[in-house]
Amino acid sequence: MRSAFLFAWGAGDPLWLLATKRLFLILPLGAVALAYWTSVLSLPTIVVRAKRRTFVNLLLVTWWDLARATFTFWGGAFRFLLRLAISLFGALQMIVVGLWAVAQEVVLLPVRLIRNVGSNVLNPGVPWIAVAMTFFWCVFEAIVFTYVMTSLVIDTLSNLAGTQMTETAVRIPLFLFMFFIVLGSYAVLSTWTAALKTRDWATIVKIGVVESVAMFVEVVFLYREFVDALVPWFAQHASGNFELGIAGTLAIAGVTWLGIRSLSWFLFAGAGTPTMMAIIQGHGVGSRNVGGESRIASSLFSVGFTARLRNEFLWVGTEGERLLDAFLVPPMQVVAGALNFVTLLVANRHLLDLPLQSVRDFKDARTLVAELNQPRQRKAA
Repeated sequence: MRSAFLFAWGAGDPLWLLATKRLFLILPLGAVALAYWTSVLSLPTIVVRAKRRTFVNLLLVTWWDLARATFTFWGGAFRFLLRLAISLFGALQMIVVGLWAVAQEVVLLPVRLIRNVGSNVLNPGVPWIAVAMTFFWCVFEAIVFTYVMTSLVIDTLSNLAGTQMTETAVRIPLFLFMFFIVLGSYAVLSTWTAALKTRDWATIVKIGVVESVAMFVEVVFLYREFVDALVPWFAQHASGNFELGIAGTLAIAGVTWLGIRSLSWFLFAGAGTPTMMAIIQGHGVGSRNVGGESRIASSLFSVGFTARLRNEFLWVGTEGERLLDAFLVPPMQVVAGALNFVTLLVANRHLLDLPLQSVRDFKDARTLVAELNQPRQRKAA
């Protein structure tokens, strides 16, 4: 036995031969040595055992399991190399195909985005174009009124504060104020229109009063300043002394307000304002399907790419388990075969059932202890 271990250790052999001997011979030789001495110790105990024939049969079966585990260990090395080559080839193929699929998705992404936008525009749903146009129109109108009202606001605040205000300090908060004024004007108009559709006369009167006050504030304080800025142009093209007067100024400002609100309302604000109010109020916006038809959810990536990616991840997990089984199961079978000799001597039974098929067959210590404490009649000696 000592000479066998020295041969398997191969201290004076070349590196490749030394590595081969230690890889293929040390573990099986150690298992055979343990099985040999355990069998030698078991032979005298046959006299005192109750079921001698069963014990001898189990001893022979244990030697058979160890021999099969040894040859499985030697063949498992080549099986592991073959599985490793298959896994590497599959991983390389997955990387190449994955990069090609990602490149296709990136190239086709603008086309898919345009198709999704076109589908949202042509099919019934949330009027995002109207929402965007309403928002940008409110921003544009707030910018115009900020430019018109800046000088008046600076003079008014400077007189109230006693210090000269700068345009930078005034225009940003003035723009935000004007933006909310314009957006609120459309919100009041939207609520009034909804009340007219339902013919709720009490609400129509109340919202009509609010709309009148909103129109008065916008005409007097905003559009009037816009008309005043155009008075020199009117005077230049008028004959004689031109005097517009407060009535003419308010009339032109009111007509201007009505024209701008009407054009913007019928073009985009009538559809965009209710959606913006639903977003602000937290009601949410959803697809408005016609005829109860369900719409297919749009995605940035194609369905085939998503399914392929999912399948590749599943393949990686499955192939990883197979590779791990090919690496761990063969040596663990040799260890299990050697341990069965020890438990056969001590507990009259096998500790592990061979052959092991996968890593899932490796039992933890608690399970093994529980099984040893519960004697099995089938393999009891």
